[in-house]
Amino acid sequence: RFVGEFGGDGNVDAIVNALHQSLANRGIDTHGIHPWYFPNVEEYRTRLKSQGFTVDRITLIPRPTPLPTDIRGWLKTFANPFSTALPSWERKAFFDETIARLEPILHDASGQWFADYVRLRFAAGKPLSS
Repeated sequence: RFVGEFGGDGNVDAIVNALHQSLANRGIDTHGIHPWYFPNVEEYRTRLKSQGFTVDRITLIPRPTPLPTDIRGWLKTFANPFSTALPSWERKAFFDETIARLEPILHDASGQWFADYVRLRFAAGKPLSS
């Protein structure tokens, strides 16, 4: 039995779009700047089947997740592949612009920030060898 959950199609889309817009605003070509793999259901089902698994369940689950800090903490932790496209002196302004883009989308009236996570959850199995 093989059971798992990880980022799926649509995971952190708002964050990635804001990062790309902020880079593009600085003249940076964002083509190819996406360090993560977030497959859709059919893509991952095909991968599992190609390795001999029978897929029992597979689904995408939107899971907006409250962040323990503001979004700047998330960006500093995970957005390095985006920010390193810029000189170090420009990164604070880049993050400030990205945060301003995300505030109306991922920040609620109480001051809580959320990450727009989408999880791909699956259960698969292989027959036991005899």
